[in-house]
Amino acid sequence: MKATIVIACTLFASFGTTAQNVKNFEFKDIENISRSFNELKGEKLTLIDFWATWCKPCNKAIPELNKIYDIYKTKGVEIIGINCDGPRSISKVAPLSKSLQIKYPVLIDINSELKAELNVLAFPTLLIVNSKGKVVWIHEGFVSGDNEIIISEIEKQLKGA
Repeated sequence: MKATIVIACTLFASFGTTAQNVKNFEFKDIENISRSFNELKGEKLTLIDFWATWCKPCNKAIPELNKIYDIYKTKGVEIIGINCDGPRSISKVAPLSKSLQIKYPVLIDINSELKAELNVLAFPTLLIVNSKGKVVWIHEGFVSGDNEIIISEIEKQLKGA
């Protein structure tokens, strides 16, 4: 019975978040330059990846997101990394971003403002946002094979766009 309630609550929370719109936001990138969502978003879709340096699944997802970025950057799809490290570990973000050779912009949400606004509860969480700013898909966590699920969803969303 408890499992059913937990699943029902999780599904309800997911559906509630899916209906959200992403408003323009602005954070500094790893070069300390202010960048906005409107400036960085994709023409058709934007993938927003919420991650932290200490998150092992995040570190596994990033190379796969680099590959996805290479495939879709010319097809109107952008990726924006949103790092949510706190004050204690923020100094690790730029070096880790460079060592992982992240190809897409990484913004720093040190107070987790956007994370809270969009009800992101886990790392990594990937949102797909359409050209109108509506969150159309959410994926929490990352395990081997998730890159195929992400690509499948991108393709589905591009066909519907």
